Amino acid sequence: MTIQTKQDGATLTLAIEGRVDTMTSPQLQQAVLQAFQSAGKVVLDFAKVPYISSAGLRVLLIGQKTAQSKNGSMVLTNVGETVQNVLDTVGFSSVMTIE
Repeated sequence: MTIQTKQDGATLTLAIEGRVDTMTSPQLQQAVLQAFQSAGKVVLDFAKVPYISSAGLRVLLIGQKTAQSKNGSMVLTNVGETVQNVLDTVGFSSVMTIE
């Protein structure tokens, strides 16, 4: 998995490429938590994420809770159908902002 970062004012975008699973989720968690140290809004671009496991879902939950604790926001964009189905199934679609 690779993560490209792009800062645009108070918004930091993390463009993620690859599977978000047990092996890669620690890298994503570190990137998300680090992003909230310098940005009020963190955008996770999932355009190139074909798969997310329960470990990846845990990272999204941690990111969402971090955003709330800092009065910030976390947005998922370009979510593919497979990942969207997982988010819908576990109920994350109702608690996260997905554009």
